[in-house]
Amino acid sequence: MNSQSTDMSDIPDTAEAVVQAITSRRSVRGFLPRHVDAQLLRRILAIAAAAPSGSNIQPWKVHVATGSMRDELSAALHAAHESGVATAREYEYYPMAWRSPYIERRRACGWGLYGALGIKKGEREATARQHGRNYLFFDAPVVLIFTIDNDLQKGSWLDYGMFLENIMVAARGFGLHTCPQAALANYPDIVKRLLGIDAKQTLVCGMAIGYEDPTCAANQFRTTRIDLDEFVTFHE
Repeated sequence: MNSQSTDMSDIPDTAEAVVQAITSRRSVRGFLPRHVDAQLLRRILAIAAAAPSGSNIQPWKVHVATGSMRDELSAALHAAHESGVATAREYEYYPMAWRSPYIERRRACGWGLYGALGIKKGEREATARQHGRNYLFFDAPVVLIFTIDNDLQKGSWLDYGMFLENIMVAARGFGLHTCPQAALANYPDIVKRLLGIDAKQTLVCGMAIGYEDPTCAANQFRTTRIDLDEFVTFHE
């Protein structure tokens, strides 16, 4: 590692704008009904497409649902959730068996969010209602659905993550907020049927996008990050 220190005063204003966009990104769970301009969405997605990918194969495919299609998709997904229909994910998002330190971090996140909402441990109905808001897209006027070709491998999924992050950071640059939603992959058959997505695609996740509702209790919750020394090893 270079032992020379960086003069923080030399950091340009453009760097600070990037830092602000990255560090202000969070999962917003309450949006205003304010319209999101279609051209702004197109610009954000075009910016995000600058993400790197192995051999530049650009594995991402995006479906943008607004208006009546957004409402139809929300109604179908929420009805499935409310009816208790079994989920049918096409891949496992979380570990099959939880262990430390990940289980503690997951619990802290869940308890912190539900605590901000006044939902106590064991209040299953209230917990289910809040989980169901995933399928209302937290009232966001736009939901993005992401798919990938079934035959692509882990490297392309890594590339996909960089693309998704680019969307979220670019959105912040334009004053929008997002909530990446793995929950939308719980019902791939419903999503594919309504959006005309063929069986050769895997539903990766969704993402609500719009303008934050600052009065929403869920948006008062903030996650924490572990210290640098817990995940970085410097070799000299």
